[in-house]
Amino acid sequence: MRIAILSRNKKIYSTHRLVQAAEARGHEVRVLDHLQCFMDISSDNPTLHYRDEEFSKSYFDAVIPRIGASVTFYGTAVVRQFEMMGAYCVNESVAITRSRDKLRSLQLLSRKNIGIPVTAFANSATDIAGIIREVGGAPLVIKLLEGTQGIGVVLAETRKAAESVIQAFMGLNADILVQEFIKEAGGADIRCFMVGGKVIAAMQRQAAEGEFRSNLHRGGSAALVKITRAERATAASAAKAMGLNVCGVDLLRSSRGPLVMEVNSSPGLGGIEEATARDVAGMIIEFIETNAKPNKNKTKGTG
Repeated sequence: MRIAILSRNKKIYSTHRLVQAAEARGHEVRVLDHLQCFMDISSDNPTLHYRDEEFSKSYFDAVIPRIGASVTFYGTAVVRQFEMMGAYCVNESVAITRSRDKLRSLQLLSRKNIGIPVTAFANSATDIAGIIREVGGAPLVIKLLEGTQGIGVVLAETRKAAESVIQAFMGLNADILVQEFIKEAGGADIRCFMVGGKVIAAMQRQAAEGEFRSNLHRGGSAALVKITRAERATAASAAKAMGLNVCGVDLLRSSRGPLVMEVNSSPGLGGIEEATARDVAGMIIEFIETNAKPNKNKTKGTG
């Protein structure tokens, strides 16, 4: 098979491992920087150009999108073009944009009765007291809608601090979510790595001392963890609700069961492979071998 990996940098661990796993199984792989692509959008022969090359329908059998949050708009436009050209996309453009919108994703999870932290969202600072009340009071967590890797996430430990931070963000016209703080999680979360609707690896991430965010980029540590049946079912339901074949589902262990914190459409492979000693990249390629067929995408570039 010919496989395209959409990635800004072929040297980063996740991209390198996917190339390595695909080539080990006899596939031809190209890493394309999606920001260096341009699209010829026509009704009879849509094509995609990368630097001085032109790719037409049926050239690539499968596409693995590794789209960074800061370039979601253009990256998903490139994925849509591949969908129009009939290439099988591991994660489709609609599913990626759905998961990247924190508010939309939480609303979709809520609609499917999947556990999430109590969350409030408002446009105006006229009822900050009501927002704080709805999430159970301080301490609480305030998140920028556009934040990634723990950036733009603040723990307000007192009511006064919460009021000040919410007012500051709203004063800057920043869109924020206000969520309950799950104290019993103890600064830890669980990353379930999903492939084809199944948990193929899971790790527990623990925040560094003095920090409440467990992101590995922020100094958190990771270790192999055994998840419960309820956690496995919740992760599977969350991936299905987003429509993602490959994703990371981040769970918090709460007194009322597993709660979905986020669904990540481009989860890193480094931490999960190191913590679990599992060949996650190989499992992704194996999934593609089983499922990649021309024009199999649900949206076909129309979503």
